[in-house]
Amino acid sequence: MAAEDARSTLRSTLRARRLALSVAQRMAAADGVLGSLSQLADFQVDERIAGYWAIAGELPLHRVVADLTRRGQHYFLPCIGKQRRLAFARWSSGVEMQVNRYGIPEPVCAAEHRVVPGMLDVVLVPLLGFDRSGHRLGYGGGYYDTSFAFLRDRTEPESPVLVGVGYAMQEIDSIESQAHDVRLDYIATENELIECKAGQA
Repeated sequence: MAAEDARSTLRSTLRARRLALSVAQRMAAADGVLGSLSQLADFQVDERIAGYWAIAGELPLHRVVADLTRRGQHYFLPCIGKQRRLAFARWSSGVEMQVNRYGIPEPVCAAEHRVVPGMLDVVLVPLLGFDRSGHRLGYGGGYYDTSFAFLRDRTEPESPVLVGVGYAMQEIDSIESQAHDVRLDYIATENELIECKAGQA
């Protein structure tokens, strides 16, 4: 219980720190993270790239989406399903949106047209905190860990490649991993692309 209380406190601290960023700082970070992601070959050439609809101060991905669209790649957003699982629906400007139970917009898309996690090439994962070993502090819902559990025992990156996206100030020295956690392959901040390796400090 003490460990979970500590994680909850850390989430609150990091959320407040992120919300304190100005609009100008967020827009500058959006430019920077595109430069970081551009160093990743999979991001440049793979067809199916999933991201997120930025809320509550999350690092915006509008520059990323514009870059993918220019190259003819397909961009997907998560849709909440049953049993804490995500499916993904293709998004482009003009697609009808609806707000889910958490107040997050997601595309209106029939279930049969949604894509399962294993069909994606790269997934840009939102986070509250991260360390350089690829451990992610999320929001506590477990949706990403459940949806990508099939990647948990991998020793090398495989499809989809998981890339955490966040501000450099969200870095933490070390995050204690839990049995259900799925480690990230990379972290993209406004300053750099970090290749995550177990035990990396």
